[in-house]
Amino acid sequence: MKNHLLEIFAAGLFILGATTLPGAATAQAPSGESLMNETSPIDGINFQFVQSNGIRMRVATMGDSGPLVIMAHGWPESWYSWRHQIVAVANAGYRVVAPDMRGYGATDAPANVEDYNITEIAADMVGLVDAFGEEKAIIIGHDWGSIVAWNTVLLHPDRFSALVAMSVPYSGRAAQSPLLSWQEAYGDNFYYILYHQEPGVAEAEYDADPSGLLSRLYLSPNSPREPATITDRKRSAGGWIGRMGKPTGLPDWLTQNDLDYVVNQFKAAGFRGGVNYYRNFHRNWEMTPQLADARVTVPTLFLAGEKDVVIAGAPQARLEGAMRRVVDDLRGVILIPEAGHWIQQERPEETNAAVLEFLKGL
Repeated sequence: MKNHLLEIFAAGLFILGATTLPGAATAQAPSGESLMNETSPIDGINFQFVQSNGIRMRVATMGDSGPLVIMAHGWPESWYSWRHQIVAVANAGYRVVAPDMRGYGATDAPANVEDYNITEIAADMVGLVDAFGEEKAIIIGHDWGSIVAWNTVLLHPDRFSALVAMSVPYSGRAAQSPLLSWQEAYGDNFYYILYHQEPGVAEAEYDADPSGLLSRLYLSPNSPREPATITDRKRSAGGWIGRMGKPTGLPDWLTQNDLDYVVNQFKAAGFRGGVNYYRNFHRNWEMTPQLADARVTVPTLFLAGEKDVVIAGAPQARLEGAMRRVVDDLRGVILIPEAGHWIQQERPEETNAAVLEFLKGL
């Protein structure tokens, strides 16, 4: 069962755009109203609210001067995923901005599914550059934030000077919508991205048990688990949480306070916004035919855990070869041994060293 769990978390993000490597609410309902007056739990990091692309975004900031660095988190995460990197990069002389992405935390969560398409989210990133009074920024993304970062520099190459992509590689726009590919591959079997397409269903499961979901996802590759309660691969057998064995303890990189903080962010904001990113996979593909032959022109670093399920065991040379076909200035592909998907939290020292070395060379 464990291998199957890795499979269902892996293929989706990895294949987005890769050609060769294997809810209802009032309009513009703010997300996480109870988080509005929250103070940062990390010394030196402050919260502020800015307007970007027509929405209000909460951002964690540190550093008063230096080049602007935007850190885009993935699913199901928050600005807090960058807690180790915000401090390290700011202390190295950069102005760091880590938003709650659209639909997360205390950032606005628009009501319509289509409001989470890649064009809007990329425009959110450009809006942050404008909000902080800069012409250009460096963008760093992890998981879904990596998808956002790749697409943002492709759609707005004049507004970004460098890219660090973590976990999710890119080798060009797929010839077929990835959603169609997953439907063909999985059929009636459970696959979390297809599950996320069902209106209102996934977020209802996750909202009912945020700790159950997050504690099962925020683990290392070899973290021990209890047996899963759902072992039938058919979607009809149930949702996702029961398919993942309950952890027998926290990984050594995550404290109970860390987990509680993120759980509370989702208790306040809900999961609808984050799940809506997945509901735009097909729309994103339809909206971006202009990216079929587009190239990433900014200096780029790719970083992942060697055992990250998203890269599905691909070695460094294979990843590098695929990305060089569409990236003009690939400065490196770094795989951290024995590390998993949550690389910037799991291995912060190695992650920070790689990022700072890349930034130093710009």
